[in-house]
Amino acid sequence: MKASSAVGGNGSGLARAALAGVMVLGLGQAAFANDTRELKPVSVRGDVNMTPASGRDDPDAPLQILVSLSEQKLDVYRGTTLISSSRVSSGKPGHGTPTGVFSILEKRKRHFSNIYDNAPMPYMQRLTWSGIALHQGHVPNRPASHGCVRLPKGFAAELFSMTERGGHVIVTRGATHPGMIESAALPGALARPTEVASLSDASGLRPGLPVSDSDPATVASIESMDVAPLAEEPLRILITRHPPVSKVRELQRMLASLDYGPGPVDGVAGRRTRAATQDFQNAMDLPATGEADDITMARLYREAGESRPRSGRIYVRRKFREIYSSDIDLADADAPLGTHLYTLIGREGARQKARWMGVTAADGDGADARSVLDRITWTDEARAFVEDRLAIGSSLMVTDRPFRLHSGLGTDFVVMTRQ
Repeated sequence: MKASSAVGGNGSGLARAALAGVMVLGLGQAAFANDTRELKPVSVRGDVNMTPASGRDDPDAPLQILVSLSEQKLDVYRGTTLISSSRVSSGKPGHGTPTGVFSILEKRKRHFSNIYDNAPMPYMQRLTWSGIALHQGHVPNRPASHGCVRLPKGFAAELFSMTERGGHVIVTRGATHPGMIESAALPGALARPTEVASLSDASGLRPGLPVSDSDPATVASIESMDVAPLAEEPLRILITRHPPVSKVRELQRMLASLDYGPGPVDGVAGRRTRAATQDFQNAMDLPATGEADDITMARLYREAGESRPRSGRIYVRRKFREIYSSDIDLADADAPLGTHLYTLIGREGARQKARWMGVTAADGDGADARSVLDRITWTDEARAFVEDRLAIGSSLMVTDRPFRLHSGLGTDFVVMTRQ
């Protein structure tokens, strides 16, 4: 059943979100046994761009929860290691569970719906302020709720004890699985280098560092060491296309500034605009298509003496508050992105290399989790801001779906892919 949208409180008494749970949901029906049992670790299926972790993940890795509603099943992961599984019941026809990326906004052991006859909803974990939640309830072998995800009695309490406010929930139509992923577009430094003086024997304070005949200058030498403290609160990062700007209007504006006479700057690609575009393309030895293609727009910006606006935008939140935004570059910005979530699950090596897990919430017509990352180019400023504040459990979402409608005060970034 749906949770009340008028519940008081904002969960401020709960522990801070140090874990980033990832929950994957889908729609459909399937029959399952009534038991809830622990499962052995499984391998990643169906995505050659992601690979399963070797061995078990760090016990401090974020909790990951994946629910396939095509299977009516919930899997609990520690990082990429499967540790438990349960059946569930999602929204019935006419009350379907929405798909997209959510997070746990509020947790209550005892809760009653003021929408559906004060129905009890024990171990409620709210996903939206409009009434979608995880909670204990009747779990037949089919979708049967009013939009929430019902959990069996014992498992609802167990899951409630494992999760924390702010944990991610990814709702998809079909089953998916997390996998390790590497990319230069994923922030990599968990501790930035700090210069520290190392004293030699001459100081009388501690033994000198090993030296060689070719490098005798070791007195009061300076080492670069990873000693900067790690951030404690995980970040929520979202990368999307730049807020829509009318390409035709920009085309007309610049053609007018160069005296090509495109007609009114109204965003309508009429006969005069197309003719002016062809005149410009002919003058620049470009294919005379009359269209505002990327090559034509780039040349227009150059001829008009303007910098081409960046094609992407990054937004950063922490503890449900936006703390930063900036332009970045997205290659092939008009091509589909889909919706993908990447979670920082650990670190390794002397240089504290970040280990990222990825999961796809919605395909983008061939834009998989790997190829989407290859299209991102960060500015130095944006990367430095994020890397200075990374914490285990931080996440990065890449999407071409709107997010402002549901990402108001008191939420992380919420992206609905299907309602």
